[in-house]
Amino acid sequence: MAKRTDPAVRWLPSPEPLTTLFRSLVDELPDVSRRAMFGYPSATVNGNMFACLMEDRLALRLSPADREEMLSMEGAAPFEPIPGRPWREYVVVPDSLISSPDDLEPWVEKACDYTRSLPPKAARRKST
Repeated sequence: MAKRTDPAVRWLPSPEPLTTLFRSLVDELPDVSRRAMFGYPSATVNGNMFACLMEDRLALRLSPADREEMLSMEGAAPFEPIPGRPWREYVVVPDSLISSPDDLEPWVEKACDYTRSLPPKAARRKST
């Protein structure tokens, strides 16, 4: 997959199997909303995003302890939607978890629970 080192390179759509997996994991969680972030699916709770897709990557917002644990897995990495600009609490899920939905599901739940513990995000005022 093309990396985002060249700003002229467009972002590629997420593979349909990954999009389907994403929906199946987040749609069953209580009080979760789905919306687009940079044109990709994302999931929020209390207005805060806890999971998103970007190209062929799934990123989760995790607590410090869970982040450390996931980052110790082969293939996990800090989430950088733009190279050199990591999102502090987000980790790219390794392929080993993507290929095992039963193992991935508890991680998505951890991300949702952690994000649910954060203060709700204030709704934006629409500009007129």
